[in-house]
Amino acid sequence: MTKSSEETAPAKSAPEPAAEPAGEARRMTRRGWTLVVSGSLFLIFVVLGSVVPVPFVAISPGPTYDTLGRDAAGNPVIQVTGHATQQTTGELRMTTVSLHDGVTLFQGLGFWASGRFALAPREDYFKPGETNEQVKQENIQQLQDSQTNAQVAALRKLGYPIKVLAKQIVSGSPADHVLAPGDRLITVNGKKIVEAADVRAALTGTLPGQTVQITFQSDGQPERTVPLTLAARPDRKEGFIGLTAVDRADAPFTVNISLQDVGGPSAGLMFTLAIIDRLQPGDLAGGRHIAGTGEITETGEVDPIGGISFKVVGAREAGATEFLVPEHNCAEAKTAAPAGLNLIKVSTLDDALAQLANLKAGRPTASC
Repeated sequence: MTKSSEETAPAKSAPEPAAEPAGEARRMTRRGWTLVVSGSLFLIFVVLGSVVPVPFVAISPGPTYDTLGRDAAGNPVIQVTGHATQQTTGELRMTTVSLHDGVTLFQGLGFWASGRFALAPREDYFKPGETNEQVKQENIQQLQDSQTNAQVAALRKLGYPIKVLAKQIVSGSPADHVLAPGDRLITVNGKKIVEAADVRAALTGTLPGQTVQITFQSDGQPERTVPLTLAARPDRKEGFIGLTAVDRADAPFTVNISLQDVGGPSAGLMFTLAIIDRLQPGDLAGGRHIAGTGEITETGEVDPIGGISFKVVGAREAGATEFLVPEHNCAEAKTAAPAGLNLIKVSTLDDALAQLANLKAGRPTASC
């Protein structure tokens, strides 16, 4: 019995030391799960922050281009065929803004911390449902329109005649199937058409249902005069023809602008100045490094643009010492202009030419 009790005592006591390690293992398992869950959530956060875009775009100074120079392919930015061109010195540099879409959370934080980028809501630059390709095409169209406006404004300033063409014809309108895009408008309602604005002015006082005469000329064809019965539109009292008119220079030579991978309308002013500098003696830049921006109209008004605070930075980094600023952008430009960059206020093409003449002659310029 004694032996038996000695043999059974260890058997009874054996589970006791094993009970404590088992409890400790269960506590480690709970801590392990906590670490696993926390680590997984952190990993998910890292992946999402690195991959998933946020609804913001990053904006920074973009590249600049000398409109008196050459493009990436080595071709002159301003190409004139059928007319002698002038030698120029210095630079007339257009400026751009770079837009970075598809920004992730971590990229956005990095952009913001760099101090060189700004973040803006994506909806400010992209319409709902609009793709990058659609925005690119819109920017290309705006660039092409700015180039056309620059040619018209420059050649008008140089004294070349202007012709007015039909740009678009409204489907189902009185002009539909009568006129075509590209037709030259000569008279409307008995009034001579000298510039695009004359078409609307010629209809002042007319009423829907009234018949007016319109004289036009298709390419290579004799002039034609036809009657049109005016239609009605809810946004105007006078009669409606149904076409959009545009000014075009009527010059015996051609001007083309060669510049790739750039979009938007804001290079118009610098294109205009470069065309004038190529066609007219005078050397506008006069050896200086001049940059600028501004949308230009066919009649030479300089309209404000976006991104001026980034453009002045990009211009200074490219070596510019003078910057032509649309008048309505002056306040913003002053807050961001780097040291050594003289901001020159302009509101028209004539302003810009006068200020460049002042620079060349050593006279004061109109500052922002």
